[in-house]
Amino acid sequence: MNELRTGLTERALAVFAPVRGPALHAWIPATGAFIKRELALEAEQRRLFPWLAVAFGGGILVFFTVTDGMPNLWAPVAGAGIGLTLAAYLGAYPVNRAVLLVLAAACLGFAAGTWRVAQMAGPILSRTSIAPLTGFIEALDERDEGARLIVRVTRFGTLGESERPSRVRVSYRKPQTLRPGDFIAATARLLPPPEAARPGGYDFARDAFFRGIGAVGSLTGKIEVRPPPGPIPLSLRLAAAIDDARNGLTRRITDANGGQAGAVAAALVTGKRGLIAQETNDILRAAGIYHVVSISGLHMVLAAGVVFWLLRALLALLPSFALHLPIKKLAAGVAMIGVTAYCAFSGWDIAAERSLIMTLIMLGAILVDRPALSMRNLALAALVALAREPEGVLGPSFQMSFGAVAGLIACARWLDGRLLRREGSGWLVRGVAFVTSAVIATLLTTLVAQVATAPFATYHFQTIQPFGLVGNALTLPLVSLAVMPAAVIGILAYPFALDLPIWWMMGLAVRGMLSISGWIAGFGQANIVVPAFGAGAMGLLACGLLLATLPISRLRWLAVPPTFLGLGFAAIPERHDIFVDRDGQGAAVRSRSGRLVALGKPSDFVLEQWLKADGDNRKPAALADGASCDRLGCTVEAFDGRKVSWVRDKRAFSEDCARADVLITARIAPAGCPAALVIDRAHLGRHGATALRLTADGAVLSHARSEQRVPPWRAKAHTDINVPSSSVPLIQEAPQPDAEVSEDTDPARETRPQNLQ
Repeated sequence: MNELRTGLTERALAVFAPVRGPALHAWIPATGAFIKRELALEAEQRRLFPWLAVAFGGGILVFFTVTDGMPNLWAPVAGAGIGLTLAAYLGAYPVNRAVLLVLAAACLGFAAGTWRVAQMAGPILSRTSIAPLTGFIEALDERDEGARLIVRVTRFGTLGESERPSRVRVSYRKPQTLRPGDFIAATARLLPPPEAARPGGYDFARDAFFRGIGAVGSLTGKIEVRPPPGPIPLSLRLAAAIDDARNGLTRRITDANGGQAGAVAAALVTGKRGLIAQETNDILRAAGIYHVVSISGLHMVLAAGVVFWLLRALLALLPSFALHLPIKKLAAGVAMIGVTAYCAFSGWDIAAERSLIMTLIMLGAILVDRPALSMRNLALAALVALAREPEGVLGPSFQMSFGAVAGLIACARWLDGRLLRREGSGWLVRGVAFVTSAVIATLLTTLVAQVATAPFATYHFQTIQPFGLVGNALTLPLVSLAVMPAAVIGILAYPFALDLPIWWMMGLAVRGMLSISGWIAGFGQANIVVPAFGAGAMGLLACGLLLATLPISRLRWLAVPPTFLGLGFAAIPERHDIFVDRDGQGAAVRSRSGRLVALGKPSDFVLEQWLKADGDNRKPAALADGASCDRLGCTVEAFDGRKVSWVRDKRAFSEDCARADVLITARIAPAGCPAALVIDRAHLGRHGATALRLTADGAVLSHARSEQRVPPWRAKAHTDINVPSSSVPLIQEAPQPDAEVSEDTDPARETRPQNLQ
């Protein structure tokens, strides 16, 4: 055996001898020279600056994902200051200076996250409670039945100012005439903003924290409109006036068109999506064009482009202006004002605000005679957006919008429609070449944007729209050439009450868009659900995208390894066999059939998240069959024969503890329960939503919460509140074991970010 091993070793050394010899010594300097030459090209083309934005975002990610507790702001600020000071004295050492600048940018990103969290910190409701509520309506989103309100709270039960959320989001069903700015009094059922429905899933509580919302729920009974107790703050009057104007224009557009065409047309102009039916949303998603109804990059660019083009064209018709004034810069300046006003009117949504920053920087580049669409400008826009809202780096809106633009800038050379044009040819040849190049450029632009955003969309939404290229190619010309120009002209005509015909014509284009979307949605497999993959695969794919788009040299080939590794990990995700609701109201178990079966009564939204994470495109109602249930609870046999029980009534504990391998309940399980694994209220209170993988060695648990790291948007454990002795308590805690959300959907459903570009 030793002789055989020695022989194999000698053969291996003989094979690799050329590499270990002079060839290796020649390869290392050649590689170093190649990298140095390519980096010099990057510096010459000013492509190193965007990496500072990447480092800034990396510092934010470290703050949100690694830190344990709230760090001191002075630490990252001091680190950035030291790095910048040392970099200033190392001008003769470019590599060292570059490293120090990257570290300084990362420290500044860390500081931005620390500052943002400190600024947004406020009371978060700690338990489900029912009590009288008074406050000002800050925003109102109308729906077919009732509305959803953002209320600035002045009183809720007996809670003091340090415990009472300053802003809450509530809904009501009964039709009642309410307007933004009204001071209302009603009985409210509020609950803490719900956390993720599964480990690694969408965390509504985080988004609510950064929007200043400390509770969600519903209003019950009569809603009184009262005189305000004091002067209304200017910020509230301004926000209420803008929202009231948005609602008025929304009603005017819907009345001019009617049906879902009117609802979609209104959403395109005002950003109010409450009147769009769920079926219409599903059709738009299946066609891959849902991003059209969310005010984001597409709307900002088209709105600015329409204003810019119209004003420049009008000024060009006046010889005195065209010959003596920089009409291009004038048009860019007016477009900046117009697109800012449009963003404010559309609600100043986070996605719209980021897109506004990007658009303003692009237009500002025209004012200083710089290329408008450049990677440097994109990096500057990312720095400004992340400095204002560092939490954006965690969400799909920022990731998809900046990823799409980075891909388009990197591929601009191949997307130029002039490549197929033939100058000097006859008018027919030039016309055909122009149309062909325009069609090819549109298709390539859509393809590049979809490829660049696909990793983020799949990670956050677990869906792929294979016909999205067709949907965007057929509908975006309508949006660009008819819908958005009509929107701009309609807004200008609105103060003169001359807008109704324009909204009607806009509705015709929207109906065409919906017809195309419905046709595409009817294709088989128009919406494919894929299993959720981990953050590691997402990180590798994001690195691949950065390396493929930011460099201009052959360093782009460095994107190949992380991209293929990320695709490999994403293709083999670890699927969970049991999902447990964050409140213990139900669970889903992989049964003998290999598919999930529901236990208890989790909300449809939660079931949708579990199904998508499992790569299952069934509807939530399909999970109802397969478990054995009665008034005391449910039981089911998992795929490997283990018994899983969900207990509703405490009388079932004695039987289910004895027979179940996994016992799940929203109650406190009795001490000494012999089940192999018990997930009860105490467990869920510490860990939140839980997911399990069943292996031969036992169950491997994943949690939405970490006991070691408590994020600032998690509600703290509540203490008992002294309730005055009266027939009607000023505040009462809602029943916990069998509590159900009073709304027809999960509070997180309709604010979950959608596919934005």
